[in-house]
Amino acid sequence: MKRLLFYIFALLYCAGALHAQDVIQQAPTGFDTLRANISHGTIDTITYDSKTVGVKRRAIIYTPPGFSKKNKYPVLYLLHGIGGDEKEWLNGGTPQIILDNLYAEGKIEPMIVVMPNGRAMKDDRAVGNIFDKDKVEAFTTFEKDLLHDLIPYIQKKYPVFTDREHRAIAGLSMGGGQSLNFGLGNLDVFAWIGGFSSAPNTKPPQELLPDAEAAKQKLKLLFISCGASDGLINFSKRTHDYLQKNSVPHIYYVEPGVHDFKVWKNGLYMFSQLIFKPVDTSTFSKYPVVGAPAATNVRNAKYPQILPDSRVIFRIKAPEAKNVQVDLGRKYDMVKDTGDTWTVTTDSISEGFHYYSLLIDGIAVADPASETFYGMGRMASGIEIPFAGGAYYALRDVPHGDIRIKKYFSKVTNSWRQLYIYTPPGYDSAINNKYPVLYILHGGGEDERGWATQGKTDLILDNLIAAKKATPMIIVMPDANIGMGGFNANGIETSLKIFEREMKESLIPFVEKNFRALQDAKSRALAGLSLGGMHTLYTGIKNTDMFSYLGVFSSGWIIPMMSTLADAQYAFIKDNADKINGNLKQLWIAMGGKEDIAYKNCQLMLGRLKDLNIKYTYSEYPGGHTWPVWRNNLYNFAPLLFR
Repeated sequence: MKRLLFYIFALLYCAGALHAQDVIQQAPTGFDTLRANISHGTIDTITYDSKTVGVKRRAIIYTPPGFSKKNKYPVLYLLHGIGGDEKEWLNGGTPQIILDNLYAEGKIEPMIVVMPNGRAMKDDRAVGNIFDKDKVEAFTTFEKDLLHDLIPYIQKKYPVFTDREHRAIAGLSMGGGQSLNFGLGNLDVFAWIGGFSSAPNTKPPQELLPDAEAAKQKLKLLFISCGASDGLINFSKRTHDYLQKNSVPHIYYVEPGVHDFKVWKNGLYMFSQLIFKPVDTSTFSKYPVVGAPAATNVRNAKYPQILPDSRVIFRIKAPEAKNVQVDLGRKYDMVKDTGDTWTVTTDSISEGFHYYSLLIDGIAVADPASETFYGMGRMASGIEIPFAGGAYYALRDVPHGDIRIKKYFSKVTNSWRQLYIYTPPGYDSAINNKYPVLYILHGGGEDERGWATQGKTDLILDNLIAAKKATPMIIVMPDANIGMGGFNANGIETSLKIFEREMKESLIPFVEKNFRALQDAKSRALAGLSLGGMHTLYTGIKNTDMFSYLGVFSSGWIIPMMSTLADAQYAFIKDNADKINGNLKQLWIAMGGKEDIAYKNCQLMLGRLKDLNIKYTYSEYPGGHTWPVWRNNLYNFAPLLFR
């Protein structure tokens, strides 16, 4: 009989486990609609003594339908965002309706849900500047309040289990970060952890989970979700990437949506069905991850979409086309469906900005769903792959400078030309201030728009200046396309010579006449990428009495095509080495690693400079001959200037 009962129990347990192992689907329509013909739980407000804060604090508590003090219940602690309080979930997320409906369908375990105020300070209202330092720090302080004040109160006043296997924590945005921080930091307290659209307060992965093996042993469930178009998705993704790298079982669920309650309510709907039940980690990988429209898409365009692993889905309707490809450096064949729509999913694409084209029956065209950029000698589509380390060019709440477009008449070309110019924050009001100037040059096939758009110059400098890492400066972005010689030794040399004159006779005089620019060599810098780096070498090295700082990004003389020109410059350098070393405060040379197409030519140049005893600083940033590299070059070069 005992053996029979054992087998019956085992079968029932396995049946329950199998039921719990099903992949939870996204919430259907009506999941958050009040139903009159079902049992309902109860919402109440509790007040507890907080020794941590030194006052009585409030929380909202939900007890399930049929709640009885004779039974014991597991507890979910559900946390709000930076702009909310203990009522945010109640007002915006209607958790009691979601949970009542799930109980009625037999999909969740009976549980108590506690919704506290995660801003642990005496005045914990969400008023005034919610980003004040003391208010933000109060979200960290809440860990102590939760562990030492709130949880003991709940265990004293309510019939709850007190072991970690019956305790869960989850939250939205700032509360999602708290849930990951507190949950993973206290695995002896919480076995079930959920972060919905977790915010920047989420600790870096190495701090969040320093002991992956302990997490594997103790975690029942780690659930991370986010909207695909949420600007904070990188914080969820970096955590997911680290967990995946360290083989820590978890669910990573990315759904269509932004940073709002539509996503967070679905997070609660899914998470609540998974907790306090048997878990099969083999189902975790089956949760879908949808793509987010690229930030470089035109308004309302759904494609291209970027998947969390940086693969890209391209889609275009071309009913008459016979063959369609995406040219993203590598060509990808698109497949046509019955609706005349062509689709392809690429391999993982490196982070940052990339040019691309659609090849329709062999003709390269811009994707009508994407913004276009002048590159490759023509207007081309561009796609921005999210970069976890791209905070230095993110749009932040800091003082911003301006990018202005100016026309000027060139005496050298006898024509009107155009430049872009960045003026630092406060330029228009600080009328008595004068500023140093960085002249920065684009590469071949690009123009004056390159550094302003693809390069994100203004955002990089705004953030550096706000952090006091760079001197406020003017940045001039001219059009270096000058001369008609073509891509050969004579053509490039002609262009270099003409542009040197353009700099000295037209550009610098125009800038110094029309802007409050300092007019001495120590207040001027010249830099450029690729072909712009050659301009910097040619004009800068010959005119160190005009420029004290030179930046050469992904460049070097093209050998053997330009050997004659290179030898002439090395001869000049040999004869003027002392002057060059004496005048230059920085000769900063950077490459995109060995995959940079200019790498070998640069190494040859560095060898010659070393033989000539020229002082320089060399830097490498992996990424090849691409804008992610050059953005990083500017980020590291600008702080060295005008100190």
